[in-house]
Amino acid sequence: MRRAAAEWFAGKGAQTAPGRPYCLARHDMWRENIILPQVADYVAAEHDRRQGDNGFPLHQWVHHGLSSQAMVFNLIGPLIVRGDLAPLQVAVGRAGIAWPGGTARAGFEHSDSAMFNEDPGHPTSIDVVVEGQGGNLYIESKMVERGFGGCSVFADGDCEGMNPYPDRPGACYLHHIGRKYWTMMAEMGFGMGAGGPGPRCGQVADPNVGPMAGSSPNLTTGPVCPFASYYQFYREVMFAIASGGSFVLLHDDRNPAFLKTADGHPPRGLWPFLVDSIPPNLRDRVGRITMQSVVQAIDESGRHADWIGDFRAKYFVT
Repeated sequence: MRRAAAEWFAGKGAQTAPGRPYCLARHDMWRENIILPQVADYVAAEHDRRQGDNGFPLHQWVHHGLSSQAMVFNLIGPLIVRGDLAPLQVAVGRAGIAWPGGTARAGFEHSDSAMFNEDPGHPTSIDVVVEGQGGNLYIESKMVERGFGGCSVFADGDCEGMNPYPDRPGACYLHHIGRKYWTMMAEMGFGMGAGGPGPRCGQVADPNVGPMAGSSPNLTTGPVCPFASYYQFYREVMFAIASGGSFVLLHDDRNPAFLKTADGHPPRGLWPFLVDSIPPNLRDRVGRITMQSVVQAIDESGRHADWIGDFRAKYFVT
């Protein structure tokens, strides 16, 4: 994928970083990482418009050829600026995820600090939101990442990583300063009644959702804090559900960190592992699609031939 990105930049005559031909030379060159100029214009306009508490962050590595933010701009951006979300709806429907009703509209970098009483400068932010009747879709994109973001308090060494949930949330610094993550986790019933025997011989879980209910001890009530390594996942899932919508992971199906499958064996990877810790009654509110499945739906539409081939080349989607 680095070679594909490097070849794409070289073909465009872009200036790249020394020793990293798959990355543009500077952050402010990010527009050269976007396939359609109309999409770059839209992103720039949204970034300028949404200053302040409801900001539009351009990620630190948006100029990198393998940036997941740039990838989602390139994949979903043309559908947004052209008012054609139908291919995304097809990919979502094939994954068994309910599409919002009415006339759906989509946008990038949905954020809200009020949900968890967060610092307005550091709100929960999700890559894509599709808004409509009956519940929105909140889509988080991943490409070459090895996981979901963890808690910075733990990463900075200011917490030993001991799980405060469910009986001592006050031991968590984030709870102490007023964040509502643990309160919401309790209200949603995380960790209640989980655990028990795994699948019977011959049964295989659905990789679109997760292992069968109760196939492992619940991660959220174990000795290690689930936020230490999976803070982003739980924060975004709870945000989507509390907002009356659904959480969707958009990932590259070649990335083994999120899903590994083998015939006759239960799926492995972060997706089935983490979904298994969500209360069974809420699991129909989470789902996943792949970059490849969206590309396929776009190809099938026949309406985006002017750019989807460029996307395939840039991200080595065969």
